[in-house]
Amino acid sequence: MSLPENFQFEKAFEVGAFQVHPNGNMSLCSLADLLQEIAWKHADSQGFGRNLLEQKLMWALSRIEIKVNQFPRWGDSLRIFTGGRGQAGAFAFREFLVWNQQEEVVARAMSSWLLVHIEKKRILKPESVLPSSLFDPQVAPSWQPIKLEASGPELASKLIQVQHSDLDLYHHVNHTSYIRWVENIAADRGLFPTSIAVNYLSECKAGDQVHLDLLGPDFSPFIQGRVEGKVVFEAQIKCA
Repeated sequence: MSLPENFQFEKAFEVGAFQVHPNGNMSLCSLADLLQEIAWKHADSQGFGRNLLEQKLMWALSRIEIKVNQFPRWGDSLRIFTGGRGQAGAFAFREFLVWNQQEEVVARAMSSWLLVHIEKKRILKPESVLPSSLFDPQVAPSWQPIKLEASGPELASKLIQVQHSDLDLYHHVNHTSYIRWVENIAADRGLFPTSIAVNYLSECKAGDQVHLDLLGPDFSPFIQGRVEGKVVFEAQIKCA
């Protein structure tokens, strides 16, 4: 069976009760969890996933943009598609498409990834492990996650401490945990985003205290996270 828009891999999911907000809409962090899962499944199926750990290599998400047309709700059946979208410099790009059971597009996302040596903390060329048939090193997508520059007056601030449940397999904060933090500080002001862009700038680990600032206009604010004065991530949300 051919996949839409030249995507290369698909997986079916059902939205669980634990993945929705009190209003019944799926949370952005839960959607990001599914995108992370299908990315790993696709990478594992093609030999550039968890097997890279044997070479002390890992994929680090650098940037992601998620745009929701219609939020899935509890019990909805989803089909998520993913595929490589080329490379540019040290970045490898992966796109996602989310269908509901009527095959309507409910969300899209684009992400950029870095190949990192775990021990040496060195960024490597992605083409050293990626098949060119899936990630053409000569082609970069027209849609690339943007570089954010947070600005604007402070609307709110919050100090949080990284918990064990925030961590991933590498003992770093999972990229979906940052999205949960963003949703929480936004919800405190009655803001419920339909799109989010995140730049992951530095590692966060267990016990770190993260100072979150909500900046800028209410309709499209920035969220900046700092640890001991160092910016570790920046995000921007948009609300319908």
